[in-house]
Amino acid sequence: MLLALAGLGAITTFVRLATIRAWFRAGPVGDFVTLKRWERRYAIGNYASAILLALLNVIAISSHYPLLHLITVSLVFSFGAGIVSRTSVRPKICVTSLLIATLPTIVALALHAFDAHPIPLHGELFLIEAFIVAMITGLSLQTVVHLYRSAVEHHTARHDMAKLARTDALTGLSNRLLLREQFQFHTATALRAKNQVALHFLDLDGFKAINDRYGHPAGDVLLEQVARRLEGMVRSEDVVSRLGGDEFIVLQVGLSDDSEAELLARRIIREISKPYLVDDVSMSISVSVGIATAPKLGVELERLLACADAALYRAKAGGKARALFCVEADAAMADMAA
Repeated sequence: MLLALAGLGAITTFVRLATIRAWFRAGPVGDFVTLKRWERRYAIGNYASAILLALLNVIAISSHYPLLHLITVSLVFSFGAGIVSRTSVRPKICVTSLLIATLPTIVALALHAFDAHPIPLHGELFLIEAFIVAMITGLSLQTVVHLYRSAVEHHTARHDMAKLARTDALTGLSNRLLLREQFQFHTATALRAKNQVALHFLDLDGFKAINDRYGHPAGDVLLEQVARRLEGMVRSEDVVSRLGGDEFIVLQVGLSDDSEAELLARRIIREISKPYLVDDVSMSISVSVGIATAPKLGVELERLLACADAALYRAKAGGKARALFCVEADAAMADMAA
């Protein structure tokens, strides 16, 4: 029976190693259903190893071979340590595997303590051994809780740091870094699909006066409201970004004609120019927009920003609350600035 269990254990180990190798060969998996399938395969391997180990312990403990007892109980400790350190981020799998391996061992040790045997303190020693295994199991469960919480906190902190690095702290919009990543992705898509991407450079008219009159906290609230309005005006695939101060970028994707960009720009001007309520005070601003399109004007973000900024400057100089496209003179100015 011990040889049969050892053989099954070797087969199970081989299958588990093959599963792990297959996982690494498969590469990154983004599909949640596929990830759950891989997790189930890993869990089944863990449970099978735990069951075989529990059977081995129950059989070994029923006999009086101290060295065999030492080996099997040591295997339980090794299995538990490995499971806790390796699988604590999956607490359901970890705890189930641990209990499958240890509970039958504890019960077998306790029952064996009541078998009559001439060895002095035979029952007491087996009860102590059962108590030690139970205590180690309890400590292992506490370690699982601690490691899982630590892992969650670590990954949450990493996620938050990554989000902070890509988003504007005040409005939660994309910052320049995330805007660049999104611009590169959507520009590459536009080149393949043979359509356009429009970059709208927005600058709020009259924002400085509100900051001077009501203070920066009121100005911050106003900027947040502007951000929410912009998000509500664009499609889910478009990108709204804040460069800083009162400057915003709207990246409009999947365009077939410049008129679509002009329609959005006019809508932005109309919606942003509606009154705001900040601390029960009605405030009004407007917005000027400069528009540059890709790939017509190139596929470099900095050049398009400079082109759109030049068009924005002309819009503000011409009376504000206007939207102008980047023209050849603006592009030439952007090239000279570069």
